[in-house]
Amino acid sequence: MFAEIITIGDEILIGQIVDTNSAFISKELNKIGVSVYQITSVQDDREHILQALEEAKGRAQVVIMTGGLGPTKDDITKHTLCEFFNDTLVEDAGVLAHVEELFEKYISSTPISDMNRMQALVPSKATVLHNALGTAPGMWFKDEGVAFVSLPGVPYEMENLIVNQVIPKIIKDFERPYILHKTIVTYGLGESAIAERLEQWEDHLPPFVKLAYLPNLGKVRLRLSAKGPDKQVLVDAVEKEAQKLPALIGDIMYGTEDEETLEELVAKTLTGKGLTLATAESFTGGKIAGQLTALPGASAYFKGSVVSYATETKINVLKVPKDVVDRYSVVSAEVAEAMAKNVRSLLKTDYAIATTGNAGPTKGDSDAEVGTVFLAIATPTGVHAQKFNMGNHRNRIVEKSVNKALELLQKEISKI
Repeated sequence: MFAEIITIGDEILIGQIVDTNSAFISKELNKIGVSVYQITSVQDDREHILQALEEAKGRAQVVIMTGGLGPTKDDITKHTLCEFFNDTLVEDAGVLAHVEELFEKYISSTPISDMNRMQALVPSKATVLHNALGTAPGMWFKDEGVAFVSLPGVPYEMENLIVNQVIPKIIKDFERPYILHKTIVTYGLGESAIAERLEQWEDHLPPFVKLAYLPNLGKVRLRLSAKGPDKQVLVDAVEKEAQKLPALIGDIMYGTEDEETLEELVAKTLTGKGLTLATAESFTGGKIAGQLTALPGASAYFKGSVVSYATETKINVLKVPKDVVDRYSVVSAEVAEAMAKNVRSLLKTDYAIATTGNAGPTKGDSDAEVGTVFLAIATPTGVHAQKFNMGNHRNRIVEKSVNKALELLQKEISKI
């Protein structure tokens, strides 16, 4: 069963707002076995909306629209729906009473106007979906077996309508297959290298099980998807195939997306083994510390961080010898190792992470090329650094380095 999503509004097309509504709707539909076939964004333009509706009608059993339901003249969705369904607007007493109640309770400083009352005008053929959080009601139409749903574009209003009214109505009105996903998270190996390892396994997947590679910032998510009429058959097949993966990529697997993130896994391992951690961060600017301390209970293992962004801070606070900086440059394995070793000593921890590198856009205090980073891990038995090239985009360099540093730490603390 297929659905299409149509987002209406010039503000989306000019980049003034980001379309988060489609992502939310897609996830909720997928949970009940409805696959989104296409997502379309259109202008607040009558012809454009009519064309999108007509095309979607030929491809999907459910068409969900968001936006264009406000009281101002640029919001033309209701009038265009009337034209599409050969309908007229009528006043809905329930909607009118709700709008008046909202103004009385929450907007008493602004008198209700005739324009606000016009929110109670809805197409006569529509089933009204009560919008408890706003003035624009949702609307449900059924035409030649296709359900058309029109919802306000305000995210929290739309989300409430989807969860409490639209999804239950789809479940009631349509027979749907089951859709099942299981996502395995990997770190430390690129998409193509993983694909080579998994080639034979992937070639022998059941025909109703599909594999997708989702690379992002130093990690690759492997999503197994299955679709069919029998839920238990899907569960058994996906679990059977997932159990084969540790033998093939066990060295880079870090759980599933529904389980723990990498930082959660690090936190759990450190806490479980009674170990402590400090960080000394340069170009990552405290992001490693930020991700770890965002988790509850971080004080059990995380003792602190020195964000030594400037070279003089590395020398004066972390006591990195100036002659080491002069000889090897501030972006070097030697400096990274000194940072990790010294912050571990300074904060009296079992382990330490250090980062130094050039995230760009200019070279800064080192001649190292943009994207060159060194990540060091200090342990109770020693310290070692590794060099990486993280590309040439500043934000990606930082995020990939944070993920790689946590990956390296997890490997070290798992050895105990």
